[in-house]
Amino acid sequence: MKPVIFRRILVAVTVCATALPAAAGQLGFDDARHLLNRTSFAANTPEINEFSQLNRAAAAARLLGWTAQATKVPAPEWALLPYEPPPRPATLSDEARKDFQRRLIAQGRDLKAWWMAEMLTTPSPLTEKMVLFWHNHFVSSMRKVRMPLLMYRQQLTMRQHALGNFRELLHAMARDPAMLIYLDGAANRKGKPNENFAREVMELFTLGEGRYTEQDVKEAARAFTGWSIDRETGEFLFHQGMHDTGIKTVLGVTGRHDGAAVLDILLARPETAEFIVTKLWREFISAEPDSGEVRRIAQVFRANRYDIRTVLRELLTSDAFYAPQNRANLVKSPVDLVVGTLRQFHMTIADPLPFALAVSRLGQDLFAPPNVKGWPGGEAWINATTLLSRKQFLEMVFRGNESGMQSTMRRVPMSMQFDGDGWFDQFGNAPERWQRVVFAGPPVSTVSGLGVQALRAAVQDPVYQLK
Repeated sequence: MKPVIFRRILVAVTVCATALPAAAGQLGFDDARHLLNRTSFAANTPEINEFSQLNRAAAAARLLGWTAQATKVPAPEWALLPYEPPPRPATLSDEARKDFQRRLIAQGRDLKAWWMAEMLTTPSPLTEKMVLFWHNHFVSSMRKVRMPLLMYRQQLTMRQHALGNFRELLHAMARDPAMLIYLDGAANRKGKPNENFAREVMELFTLGEGRYTEQDVKEAARAFTGWSIDRETGEFLFHQGMHDTGIKTVLGVTGRHDGAAVLDILLARPETAEFIVTKLWREFISAEPDSGEVRRIAQVFRANRYDIRTVLRELLTSDAFYAPQNRANLVKSPVDLVVGTLRQFHMTIADPLPFALAVSRLGQDLFAPPNVKGWPGGEAWINATTLLSRKQFLEMVFRGNESGMQSTMRRVPMSMQFDGDGWFDQFGNAPERWQRVVFAGPPVSTVSGLGVQALRAAVQDPVYQLK
């Protein structure tokens, strides 16, 4: 159960925030900080000062112009090698099976470390935020897929479309080999349809729960028969002989539908745009979407052929986004907390893997969401155990390389450098401004002074857990 004190803090911060003035014209320091904090992992003073001179539209345009598909951090070497079919278990000796398992574990760690390094160093944090958003929307997990190369390729697909077009992203993810394995699409055959993907594409990827019937699922499953994977290349493969070519009726539309046709039927429904906008609202604005605004933005989304930049522009320029009651009202995810802290305080690290493992320990295991619904997020990030672990992580970050860190992080040593004096130098003649950068709302406790001791106290304040 979530600690009662944390719920009280959320209420108290919201009450305090309602007294803040509304934004107009240029963003100003606090609005710029809010925008950057929600769309990146941490807002830093030079960027805040730059964005403070812009109005909402110009600020959103600049943010969306910073996005990129390419990564800064090189991929693991094995991810660039040709695909090798996984060995058939019956052909392996016990030792070979153990070696294969060790390789999977090592490559899985490589992937987590690679993505953590990218999030820590990227010049385009909004890109990473959106890749993470889609990773938790189109869920697949290394635990079931068990092919790190396919998980890596899947993320490249998400990167390609993360701020592009949702229609194209949906079609690409439906044909994605890791997804076909995870939702049993590769086992979907004429005469013996597997309904897993058909159900989840409606409930979790497009329409949302309760907006389709069981018969719609059965008919859609028939349409996706024959979608499979080429064992030798790891690429999508359509088996014509395994596809059901019969007449199907999905959501009232009748025809000889294949999988692509079903996806287009789903995209034609207004509920799909509303479902995606609702999830984006919860990601960037608040846990309780405004239904009227969701419908309005969803109409813009559909009118612009599911252009993702368009819907983000609408969200990030809305009155709701900048409303006082929507400040410091979202709980930081483990990635937000860990990556945001390291970026906020300009810390340099020697190895990203321990921090990827720290994120996992806090409840967000990269490339391995808990189930097909993904991480629930929001207040679910906080319970008695995770809140204590979060505080311990923050204590360790400002203790440097003390011995307690290794045992807490499963004997994986963390190594980082933090120049406290240099960090405070950025505030120049206004050193009191540092709290307006670090906190999304008024802190619960009085935090005063400068230096590392003041920062240690600041990150232990419960409001530091909010964004």
